Amino acid sequence: MILIGLTGNIASGKSEVARMLADLGATVIDADALAREVVRPGTPALAAIVARWGPRVLNGDGTLDRAALRSIVFADAADREALNQIVHPEVKRRRDALVAAARARGDRVVVADIPLLYEAGLAQDVDRVLLVDAPEALRLDRLMRHRGLTEPEARQMIAAQWPAAWKRDRADYVIDNAGTLTELRAAVERAWDALSRDRVG
Repeated sequence: MILIGLTGNIASGKSEVARMLADLGATVIDADALAREVVRPGTPALAAIVARWGPRVLNGDGTLDRAALRSIVFADAADREALNQIVHPEVKRRRDALVAAARARGDRVVVADIPLLYEAGLAQDVDRVLLVDAPEALRLDRLMRHRGLTEPEARQMIAAQWPAAWKRDRADYVIDNAGTLTELRAAVERAWDALSRDRVG
């Protein structure tokens, strides 16, 4: 089994690439989905979040108000790090269990979709890193058009991640996503062919 760390800065198109890889036969483990799972009502992570930031980060039904929490943590690096310290260990525990299950099943290519792969120090946990990248101006536009963010909000989210150029220098494979969906699919298929031939260890 080869374990691929799929990463990319916000609005690079990483989620679309993950869907395409799943269509090609990869087992995809989505960190965003796990991050939502570990902060459900009744979880230790949600209790820790409320203990730190109070009930202002909850919706009326007791679920996490992600927008309220996002506005706090993207405005302050210390708050963002505190949130990461709460959520990341829980996500890693769930991801490790899913990777172990995939290995036991004999899955050949497992893709762990991890937005903050480098920031969280997880690059050493995977066999290869696949980075999805797009020009910053295009990512800014996507955030504003698709997520309804203001330009200052979008720039704040982009600035919270490490520079894409730094990540490109360290990734094993890079997919550029500045064109059409058809072009992206062709790039993903090329990467898949290379990954399928890759031998770890």
